[in-house]
Amino acid sequence: MDSDRLEQIKLNLRNNGIYQRKLALDELATMPSDLALPILQELSLDQDFALRKIAVMGFGNHPTEESFKLLIEMLEIEQDANVLSEAANSLFEFGDRSIMPLQQLFSNSDNWLVRQTVISILVDSNHPGVLLQIAKSAIADTDQTTKETGILALSRLLNTPLKQSALEIFTTLAADSFWRTRWRTAIALTASQDPQARKLLTKLQQDEHYRVVAAALEKIN
Repeated sequence: MDSDRLEQIKLNLRNNGIYQRKLALDELATMPSDLALPILQELSLDQDFALRKIAVMGFGNHPTEESFKLLIEMLEIEQDANVLSEAANSLFEFGDRSIMPLQQLFSNSDNWLVRQTVISILVDSNHPGVLLQIAKSAIADTDQTTKETGILALSRLLNTPLKQSALEIFTTLAADSFWRTRWRTAIALTASQDPQARKLLTKLQQDEHYRVVAAALEKIN
């Protein structure tokens, strides 16, 4: 690729128009990594968080050892939740080696967007033990939306060897003082035909809050 085209791509990546930026990022994805990564690395150091976000998206399009290293380095210094969340999505393109960094990102961040992004990613991974740890941590979060995301993630374990561990947590959640927690628990439990899960749903069917009752009734019969 000639140098003039490379310079144009660089300009387009910084264009104020979102569509132009997307086109440039798509074109960069088709380029050899040795040409694309220096451009993305330059963006990753920019003061504009939107450009840093583009950079981490681009790293995911080039799953090489160098781009993985650059993503890990960004996790250590980046402060913006939008960039970190996008970095998490790009990390998952690297397969199993991304699991530990994603766990660390979840543990190191108290931001709801980052935490929910990591949970959503790990739900699609084949690591039930990791998902259990993350779900338990999310359920203990003071942010209710993160807690509810953790509850729904926990439901993915009802068809795994960790089912009993998940059901023990659901037993506690079904008695939570906040109706939204019980409501999410009812929704999550409908994914299982386990007798213990159905027993909890029967209990939630008698709940004092109508939304909880409605959720528990939806698939109990």
